[in-house]
Amino acid sequence: MERRRLGHTQIHTAPLAFGGNVFGWTLDEAASFRMLDEFTGGGFDFIDTADVYSRFIPGHVGGESETLIGKWLKARNNRQQVVIATKAGMDMGDGRQGLSKAYLLRAVEASLRRLQTDYIDLFQSHVDDEKTPLEETLGAYEQLIRSGKVRAIGASNYKAPRLAAALDVSKQRNLPRYESLQPLYNLYDRAEFEKELLPVCTKNNVGVITYFSLASGFLTGKYRSQKDLEGSSRARIVGRYLTPRGDAILAALDQVAAAHQSTPAAVSLAWLIARPGVTAAIASATSSSQLQTLFEATRLRLDAASMDALDKASAGT
Repeated sequence: MERRRLGHTQIHTAPLAFGGNVFGWTLDEAASFRMLDEFTGGGFDFIDTADVYSRFIPGHVGGESETLIGKWLKARNNRQQVVIATKAGMDMGDGRQGLSKAYLLRAVEASLRRLQTDYIDLFQSHVDDEKTPLEETLGAYEQLIRSGKVRAIGASNYKAPRLAAALDVSKQRNLPRYESLQPLYNLYDRAEFEKELLPVCTKNNVGVITYFSLASGFLTGKYRSQKDLEGSSRARIVGRYLTPRGDAILAALDQVAAAHQSTPAAVSLAWLIARPGVTAAIASATSSSQLQTLFEATRLRLDAASMDALDKASAGT
């Protein structure tokens, strides 16, 4: 199994991360355990979550995903065999949000309790906080890294100028630096990352961990018309991909998938994993068959002609 280094750290991961947003929401505890067992049983080790998962569901308060992962880690006694990434900064209610030092120190402790662990491999700023000085945020991370509670830090949803500024502050003040970026990036959503963020990441050897890697399911080929979205909870999100460009991308995926005896989902992820600078692609699964598709993507090697066909079909914004 290929392992990729995360920035300058000693953390190495497989090119696929299990997206933990489904734990405690679309997957209950038993199903979550089954998926995690199958994921790690397949030779993979990278699990990504966040404190806010799944506060977006009515009746949930956040922390549901971390709590289930923590129960699984305790039950399987395998903490040393997996890489756990989580995030903080988004609104958890009651004023709990942002990247101030005081809040980050509390947020990490809360995540550690839910995860039932004494350290987090990768702790990420879930969203930029322009109200808090970068040096304050990075100073908080320095304290957490020195204490052994966090091994490495990353950023998510940062714009290129702010990511560059944070890296400069780290260098100038000898503070921990963001070793990874978690951006929106997939075969449809390319422009912002490739034009603005990728140059910053490449220049500074920042690892890239993509989210919405399958464009909320659009790139699986399941949703090809408004009729396919009827009654779906994804209608609002996926509907924006139903464009002539989206149609062209699906047509190219169908063609490449047929040539490789694969599926649009596996081809989409294989294309993403092969892109310059990408360390790992985050994807979720709620069934064994979906998980096998994710595994297939890591084994699929697309030839130059296939990569070119997908590049051309998805060019533009």
